[in-house]
Amino acid sequence: MTDTPYLRIDVECLDRNIAAVAHRADELGLTVRPHAKTHKCAAIARRQLDAGAAGLTVATIGEAEAFADALGPAAPDLFIAYPLWLTDHKSARLRALADRARMRLAIDSVAGARQLADRLGDADVEVVVEVDSGQHRTGVAPDDAGELARQATDLGLQVIGVFTFPGHGYGPGDARREAAGDEAQALTRAAERLQDNGIDPVVRSGGSTPTIGFASSGVLTEIRPGVYPFNDAQQLELGSCTADDIALTAIATVVHRSGTRIVTDAGSKILGADRPAWTSGFGRLRHAPDARVTSLSEHHAVIEFPADSPTDAIPDVGSTVAMVPNHVCTAVNLVDELVVSDSGTAWPVVARGANS
Repeated sequence: MTDTPYLRIDVECLDRNIAAVAHRADELGLTVRPHAKTHKCAAIARRQLDAGAAGLTVATIGEAEAFADALGPAAPDLFIAYPLWLTDHKSARLRALADRARMRLAIDSVAGARQLADRLGDADVEVVVEVDSGQHRTGVAPDDAGELARQATDLGLQVIGVFTFPGHGYGPGDARREAAGDEAQALTRAAERLQDNGIDPVVRSGGSTPTIGFASSGVLTEIRPGVYPFNDAQQLELGSCTADDIALTAIATVVHRSGTRIVTDAGSKILGADRPAWTSGFGRLRHAPDARVTSLSEHHAVIEFPADSPTDAIPDVGSTVAMVPNHVCTAVNLVDELVVSDSGTAWPVVARGANS
């Protein structure tokens, strides 16, 4: 018996979600390079690779090291999908990784490209140019990608293509469809600019969990969704999944009830604190779609049921409930292990806290 609160995985649902995205990619002729920052778990990475994933995307050198360690000789291609600014220590870590696994790195400036070239020497790494497709975080304008790729090539880097993250697809209404369109347009222009500079963009990488339903097979060569094995309350509200596609929940105990209001023992230190303005609460209850998590403290969540809810539909003190985090990535990073259904076994979160 595991004490609450804890994160539980429905393995059958997890495997269905992994298979569904693999099938979708196969239909479109795309490869899948899932973003492992969501689950940070070697057991789940193995399931994704067994389902045909071409490699893993990670957020940091630390995550790359954790997966290389956990997967050992079977370590796949690893793509650190953010521009890095290398110090001596980070450079040494990357060179060591390149001896253990095939590495792909990102650039979005000449200065960053020069850092890679100067500090990695003859390390065998691939490089892709990040393009801003509308999120306005990192990445160059699509029409500037070719010039950057040429200068990086002149510095001795092996530039193989372009990538983007359509993060502005996390929004209500038509945001998902529009972001996928922006992604396709940005990658098309960027690829053309690489070709103008004599560089073949064999990799055109994009995709997020909200946008893969609108992915363009004529432009993309691979997709990098992260949330899809689990899904979460954000994906539910965006329409990217249904309640039956939720594979990870926080199991919590009701510690207080007052009318249609309950309080559980799972707060922001198990669910995470993310709440975009367009969401209807701080999470959902898996089996009570009309209830809303209205506030969080560190160790408690306040949940309101509709005023007309039948008395017996509201969990009483001592009951356990399955709560769906808004943002599953931050929830997973708060725990050391993921409990597997009701089996009593658990999978380690091997890359927890690997933030540098």
